[in-house]
Amino acid sequence: MLPSDKNNTQRGFEKTQKQLVEIRQMGVNDLSGVLSIEKVSFRTPWSEGIFRDELFSSLCHSLVATVEDKIVGYICFAIIVDEVHLRNISVHKDFRRCGIASQMMSEMIRTSQERGVLWSTLEVRRSNTAAIQFYEKYGFEIKGIRRSYYRDTGEDAFIMWVNLKEYSSRGRKRHFHHE
Repeated sequence: MLPSDKNNTQRGFEKTQKQLVEIRQMGVNDLSGVLSIEKVSFRTPWSEGIFRDELFSSLCHSLVATVEDKIVGYICFAIIVDEVHLRNISVHKDFRRCGIASQMMSEMIRTSQERGVLWSTLEVRRSNTAAIQFYEKYGFEIKGIRRSYYRDTGEDAFIMWVNLKEYSSRGRKRHFHHE
């Protein structure tokens, strides 16, 4: 981490300590803020069209995290029968390690459990150890591999799953709360 990154992260952390992080539904007017985070977060970012498709799909749920009306993160997930598929999550670099991703994951899980969802799944780059460790905090386990899943590099994806019903009954629910 560069010294300037550490200072920006510290500023982001101070901001979230002083101001409330709001998690709300994403709207079309949020797309410019979402895309600015997306473009610096991923090697192959989603296009505006993909986000628009998410917004207008009856299966998809798209949320943004804001601090003082500034978009600082987002999460996109699809609920299909008894499964939730985490499709995309990111936090602005100046607000990472402030608990915002945890708040968004908690909201995804809460929403899913309210709808009777039993399972959650996602794909993650094999090399993305930070993300893998983050998902493991929520009980996700690697259950498979999608070979050459990422077209930009040919990298494999780990397929991770968690049983949300077991998750609650095993007392692991504490991970659903912002720490």
